[in-house]
Amino acid sequence: MLKIYNTLTREKEEFQPIQKNKVGMYVCGPTVYNYIHIGNARSTVAFDTVRRYLEYRGYDVNFVSNFTDVDDKIIRAAKELGISAKEVAEKFIAAFYEDTAALHVEKATLNPRVMENIPDIIAFIGELIEKGYAYAADGDVYYRTGKFKDYGKLSDQSIKDLIVGASERLDAEENIKKEDQLDFALWKEAKPDEVSWESPWGPGRPGWHIECSVMATKYLGDTIDIHGGGHDLTFPHHENEIAQSEAKTGKTFANYWMHNGFVTIGEDAEKMSKSLGNFVTVHDILKEVDPQVLRFFLGTAHYRRPVKYSEKAIEEAKINLDKVKIAYQNAHYRLQDAVAALPDDAEKLALFQNLQEQFVTEMDDDFQADNAMSVVYQFAKELNIYAEGEAVSEAVITNALALYKAMAGVFGVVLEEEALLDDDIQTLIDERMQARTDKNFARSDEIRDYLKDQGIILDDTSQGTRWRRA
Repeated sequence: MLKIYNTLTREKEEFQPIQKNKVGMYVCGPTVYNYIHIGNARSTVAFDTVRRYLEYRGYDVNFVSNFTDVDDKIIRAAKELGISAKEVAEKFIAAFYEDTAALHVEKATLNPRVMENIPDIIAFIGELIEKGYAYAADGDVYYRTGKFKDYGKLSDQSIKDLIVGASERLDAEENIKKEDQLDFALWKEAKPDEVSWESPWGPGRPGWHIECSVMATKYLGDTIDIHGGGHDLTFPHHENEIAQSEAKTGKTFANYWMHNGFVTIGEDAEKMSKSLGNFVTVHDILKEVDPQVLRFFLGTAHYRRPVKYSEKAIEEAKINLDKVKIAYQNAHYRLQDAVAALPDDAEKLALFQNLQEQFVTEMDDDFQADNAMSVVYQFAKELNIYAEGEAVSEAVITNALALYKAMAGVFGVVLEEEALLDDDIQTLIDERMQARTDKNFARSDEIRDYLKDQGIILDDTSQGTRWRRA
């Protein structure tokens, strides 16, 4: 039974999708004015892992994640670069796809953009005005937070206790036009030389919060199964999404709210963010760190907990990822001399099946990735023990590898046999094997050291010598 911690109720709840075996999932995507930093990647990887596990459990997931392609920061970047806001967005959307593909993140079912949905945004705002939840003020349009009786329910705050200006994107000049300081912008009047669209309230562009309400309901329906994003989006962004959406539709906006923890950096474990200027972009990290290792580091911690980025943490992730991969390679290697079946097959099959069931139990408990990975490590250990046996069963290895590969795949781990060696390198491996047979250990060691310098690691096993890349 899959349970999800719901930020709205602050409890773990049994997951019951609106449609049987189908999941509608919306995750707030990046504002595309720069390369994504590792904190952005944490959210992307966390919800890719959630999605992969839902698919592992047999759900058909409709995964929608937006791009904010019009925003104050994009406009500023456009002026600095001397290009249009659209060109800025296109540049960094392409970079997002490149970086996340390297992290083995599945592409969303749909990545809608603000600029492509302006008519829908204008229509949505118009309905809020008609219902009395919004008002026009000198070219701007604001949402009346005081009219929505449940405002603050997601972040567990009362209107009286809410802090004005909690969003980094609020402009202090707006307060002059507002009926109440807690009201927030749905539409912003165009400033000179800014990208804008015509509307019933004059030329302008959407506020930040309205875009996600529009795109989530447009592509997934008035009520969606899961809404996700970073913990910092709980208030005001997600709070405002609820107010806008439920005021318009009269229905529950999302049944389950999920929020991932921050990435911290430095000795004081400070939150990494662009606003603090302490961020490291994925684009730069991947110049030095294997993307599979970075993905493994981000994805194997429980999504709600903060993770501390450091060289030590990356090195530990590399070591653990290697253990997972090598166990697969060791077992796969034994297929070449495996027999069809052995007397203890039922016992071994049951052992690996039991580990797979433990994996499901851990992941069903609010996607406890760290606990689930402990099961994967135990599976790797048992695979290694079995592969070292004098005789192995093809039936057991084939079944175990299928289970293992599917489990590792939830975390984006690619388990593949290495490409064939170049003929020259294979010749050297064959020569070394003959040197060992002839007890010419000096030549054997010489070849081993040479191949090591070429990034080829040789493992001498009781079943023969096998290789892997360093």
